[in-house]
Amino acid sequence: MMILGIVVFAVGLLISIAWHELGHLSTAKLFGIRVPQYMVGFGPTLFSRTKGETEYGIKAIPLGGYIRMIGMFPPGPDGRVEARSTSPWRGMIEDARSAAFEELRPGDETRMFYTRKPWKRVIVMFAGPFMNLILAVALFLIVLMGFGISQQTTTVSSVSQCVIAQSENRDKCTSADQPSPAAAAGLKAGDRIVAFNGVRTDEWNELSDLIRANPGKEVPIVVDRKGEEVTLHAKIATNQVAKKDSGGQIVQGEYVNAGFLGFSAATGIVRQDFDESLVWMGDRVGEAVDSLAALPGKIPALWNAAFDGAEREPDSPMGVVGAARVGGEIFTLDIPPTQQLAMALMLVAGFNLSLFLFNMLPLLPLDGGHIAGALWESLRRNVAKVLRRPDPGPFDVAKLMPVAYVVAGIFICFTILVLIADVVNPVRIS
Repeated sequence: MMILGIVVFAVGLLISIAWHELGHLSTAKLFGIRVPQYMVGFGPTLFSRTKGETEYGIKAIPLGGYIRMIGMFPPGPDGRVEARSTSPWRGMIEDARSAAFEELRPGDETRMFYTRKPWKRVIVMFAGPFMNLILAVALFLIVLMGFGISQQTTTVSSVSQCVIAQSENRDKCTSADQPSPAAAAGLKAGDRIVAFNGVRTDEWNELSDLIRANPGKEVPIVVDRKGEEVTLHAKIATNQVAKKDSGGQIVQGEYVNAGFLGFSAATGIVRQDFDESLVWMGDRVGEAVDSLAALPGKIPALWNAAFDGAEREPDSPMGVVGAARVGGEIFTLDIPPTQQLAMALMLVAGFNLSLFLFNMLPLLPLDGGHIAGALWESLRRNVAKVLRRPDPGPFDVAKLMPVAYVVAGIFICFTILVLIADVVNPVRIS
């Protein structure tokens, strides 16, 4: 089953890459830009077929993809694209400029990328990441609304016999501990709480907030016990409990004094409605942005995990190899097949969300770098128009190629580090 999971992730990866490049391809053709190549993967070509003016193909290394558009960079100030320089930095610029024109044909003068208005170039470069965002949202909605996700419910899993501050590292009662309100009220494992202090609810987060908001009060609690509603009465204790953030998530290591009933909630697979799904996805996007911003700070721990045998952190960055391994482990878990499939879809959805956010970074050679260049050109031209100055012309993104090579080098080094960590000390879910 491990192999099946890896294959499922690999197929999802290839579809995600092809879908991304389709966004670039379709909008480029929409705006009349000639696209000689559409490729999924890198390295040697395994299969290709030319249709119209575009060669479509699959390459051997499924770690990305690309389309080639003619005229990605404008010609130099002298109008030439093949001038050479002894400066290595100038050489990079000229190589990039020359590559952008190497397949130029008669009649292509008006079909080059750089000749399109900035807003059209923004659309072409944004379309790729946006396709990943669309796919991520679609997969998330399928899982959330179709399969459901594991979360705490209002059903009682177990009842605490006493009140213990959650900051204390113990679970056994002592003679000094007061009985828990849940135990004193007669709450039992298997009871499903349907109302608390007159408020009917079937959501754990709402029930938890109600309990926390009523310390010291005696409240009625209605439970469904084997199909019959039973009303219990409990005096809510004041206890030190884990702090929650604005999204209802537990803040590790922080505690507050709040109401305490004294039971553990059972977990179950719960389908979300559309509004709940939007909130859940919004939370995940926020977490993904935070993780991306925190990425540089995770490099030391990643290095230690790769070379010093340190424990791999659960939120450690993962590459394609690590994600494929997790995809394989999903299908070895002792859970229903539907939940295995749901987890696999979640993995592919998360991968697409990461692709969207990563590609939107305003750095060359990423899509966000080209978007930033087009926006800067638009700003320059509009300012010149307002000030009645000569049109400065297209912004020469090729001049940023030395920076792009540095950024690409950093990305490659980081990718190699992640690959080593994924092989020698992988993130595991089982």
